[in-house]
Amino acid sequence: MERLLKRINELAHKAKTGVLTPEEKEEQARLRQAYLAQFRQNFSAILDNTVIMQPDGTKTPVKRTEKPKH
Repeated sequence: MERLLKRINELAHKAKTGVLTPEEKEEQARLRQAYLAQFRQNFSAILDNTVIMQPDGTKTPVKRTEKPKH
């Protein structure tokens, strides 16, 4: 994930200082999607292992809700 982020930042810097080729723009879009997918997966794993401690000492696992449909 670190190499992925490094390449995304390289392309972002190049875009700010110059022009990206169509191939680089495609690569940038693919890398961003891959990064977001990994981020979501990692965040979901964190939430799956998160519990809420109640004042009486009981632990309640965080439950998933359905995504709102727009």
